[in-house]
Amino acid sequence: RYLRTLYLGLQSRWQAEHRRRHFYWRMMFESADISMLRLLEAFLKSAPQLVLQLSIMVQQNSIEPLQGLSASASLVSLAWMIASYQKVLRDSREDKMPMSYKGAVVQILWHLFTIAARAIAFALFASVFQLYFGIFIVTHWCIMTFWIIQGETDFCMSKWEEIIYNMVVGIIYIFCWFNVKEGRSRYRMCIYYVITLSENAALTILWFLYYDRKATSDFNALILVCVVSSSFALGIFFMFIYYCLLHPNGPIFSHRSVGCIFRQRPPPVPGSPVEAVTSPPRSLPRTTGGERDGAPGERDSCVPVFQVRPRALPAPAARAPRTERPVIRIDLPRKKYPAWDAHFIDRRLRKTILALEYASPITPCLQYRTPGAPQEVLEYETTV
Repeated sequence: RYLRTLYLGLQSRWQAEHRRRHFYWRMMFESADISMLRLLEAFLKSAPQLVLQLSIMVQQNSIEPLQGLSASASLVSLAWMIASYQKVLRDSREDKMPMSYKGAVVQILWHLFTIAARAIAFALFASVFQLYFGIFIVTHWCIMTFWIIQGETDFCMSKWEEIIYNMVVGIIYIFCWFNVKEGRSRYRMCIYYVITLSENAALTILWFLYYDRKATSDFNALILVCVVSSSFALGIFFMFIYYCLLHPNGPIFSHRSVGCIFRQRPPPVPGSPVEAVTSPPRSLPRTTGGERDGAPGERDSCVPVFQVRPRALPAPAARAPRTERPVIRIDLPRKKYPAWDAHFIDRRLRKTILALEYASPITPCLQYRTPGAPQEVLEYETTV
C-alpha cells in the first residue's frame, strides 16, 4: 500500500494536467486506507503492551529505563495514530475543511493524556484484580461493540464484514473515543467520556483500597491516583481547546456550527456547474413516494474513505444536461437502502467507473435520487 501510494503520488505529478486530479485523489484515498490500518494495528498491538508494561511496573514498584522508554513509545504511537488518521481523513475529503497542524498537535495531546489516564487505571486495577480485570475488559468491549453496531455504520461491503469491523473498533473504544459515524457526535462523545470517567474512578478507587501496602507506600499510591485524575483532566482540557478554538469547522458554540461538530456543508461556489437529471434510468425500479421522504440530513451521511461529496444545489431554472461527462445513474435515495447494500452497489460499479475514467478525460459522476427535491435526482461526484 505504501508503494501504491508513492506510485499514485508520482503519477499525479507526471501526468498531464487533466489527469493529475484523478491520481491525486486516488493517492489521498489510499493514504486514508493506510492510516486506518495503522490505527487498528496500533490499538491491537501497542495498547495491550502498554497496559501490560504499566502493570508490571506497578507490581514491581520500579521502572527500568528500557521498559519506560517502550511504554512511552507505545503511548505516543496511540495518540499519534488517531490524530494522524483524523488529519489524513479530512485531507482526503473535499466536503471537509482540512485540519491545521496546530489542531493536530492539540488532538495528539488530547488523546495522549486521556489514553494515559485510561492505561494507568487499567494497570493499577490489573495489578491487584487480574481475573476481574479480564471480565471488566470483555464486558466493556461487548457493550461498546453493541453500541457501535446499533449506530448502523456503513464502512464495509457486507453486513458481516461491518460487524467484524465494529468488533475491532470496539477494541479502540476500550481506550479512547473514535468517531465512526457521521452525524451529531457531541452527545455520544459526552456519554462516552462520562462512562470512561466513572470507570477510571472506580478502578482507581478499588486499587487504592486493596493495594499491597508493603510493596507501595501510601505517598506513592496517592501520587498515582493524582496522576490518573490530572491526566484525564488535561486530556479533556485539550479536547475543549481543540473544539473551541482549532476545529476546522469553527468553534462548536459558534453560530456557524450547524448540525454535527465534525461536519459542515461547504457553501455553494458561484458559477460552478451543476447537473440535474429530470428522468430516472429505466434499468432500476422507481422508488415510491414514502421512500423519498427521508429524515433531515439522512442523505448527507458519508463514510470515512468511500464517501460522497455533495455539490451545490441546482438552480430553479431548468438546465440542459451535459453530455460530454460520463454519468452513472442510480434510481435510489442515498440512505434508504441498508448501509452494506449502499456500498455494495458503489463498489460493484468500481470497474465500470475506472473504465470510464480511463476512456474519458473527465472523472465520471454518480447520480442518486434526492428525497423531496424538485429535480428528483441530484448529482453527487465521487472518486473511488
